[in-house]
Amino acid sequence: MRKTLITVAAIFGAMMSISSAMAQSSHDHRLSGQAAPNWRPELLVREQTPADGDRSRPVLYIHGSSFPSASSVMFRLGGTSWADALNAAGFDVFALDFAGYGGSERYPDMASDDPVGTPPGRAPEAAEQIARAVAFIRQQTGASRVSVIAHSWGTIPAALFTIQHPEAVDRLVLFGPILERQGPSASQTSRWSLVTIAQQHARFVGGVPAGHAPVLEEADFPRWASLYLASDPQANERTPASVKIPSGPAADLLAARSGRLGYDPGELTRPVILVRGEWDASSSAADAAWFESKLASDLEYRIVTVPEATHLMHLETGRHALYTATNAFLAGLPEDAQHP
Repeated sequence: MRKTLITVAAIFGAMMSISSAMAQSSHDHRLSGQAAPNWRPELLVREQTPADGDRSRPVLYIHGSSFPSASSVMFRLGGTSWADALNAAGFDVFALDFAGYGGSERYPDMASDDPVGTPPGRAPEAAEQIARAVAFIRQQTGASRVSVIAHSWGTIPAALFTIQHPEAVDRLVLFGPILERQGPSASQTSRWSLVTIAQQHARFVGGVPAGHAPVLEEADFPRWASLYLASDPQANERTPASVKIPSGPAADLLAARSGRLGYDPGELTRPVILVRGEWDASSSAADAAWFESKLASDLEYRIVTVPEATHLMHLETGRHALYTATNAFLAGLPEDAQHP
């Protein structure tokens, strides 16, 4: 293992390869739920197949705490998405919307106008939803293992699932992961929260150093904003328009920052890559060093820093560096490979 900075040449190679192979088709799969008293959410799993229709190398994308898969891996910036880049590299791309997000069923507690209560959607629940999605993908594709790509809070349930079911996982990608810090103890007391477009935009641009040119793909942001609001059927009924999200992820973040991550990195047994942005305060260099120190000595792993990138690097000008590092790792290529 060695720590890596992605080069401009590798990024250019990735961009050229993506433009030469676009996706063949997309499908929405619905995993059936169950009514109370043993409630289980109906889940949406998106699929985008490569141009040749090959489903033998499935990858499952896991979103973070505030926006679903259609606004992340499937969203096209400058005409291409991360799913397109993965398709170009020969991967069949699946993306899960957790309960409470996008096309999946909402938690019953989210229907209440009173936000005070136990936060739904904590990492153990989310890991069970990942298990359902992976079982479905293995059944559909015939693949023995599925690689998992997870962002931000989503890395917690993704890593937990990988520890619980190593036989089902090929490789694990954690980008912008939320990791353990030793801060003061705090608790989350709300069931849900509301997120506006203004709040999202402020978060997206907030990590860029003063005086530096913006790195968010601003030309695509209005379209992103419209799609984000459309992910919640009631968003435009609120003033200001806002998306309701479950508070379980926020509770997990508070726990992680007070010494309770929710999984032990030392229990990971599948190859793992950690990718973080140079300007990502939520996933810092010190966080990455802590994570590396906890891994088993014989584990295959990589630590990659993307220059001039923040926590939202997959929506930024430097996203092709993320694509390059991820695709090379998933394919088992050397760290400096120029792979789409």
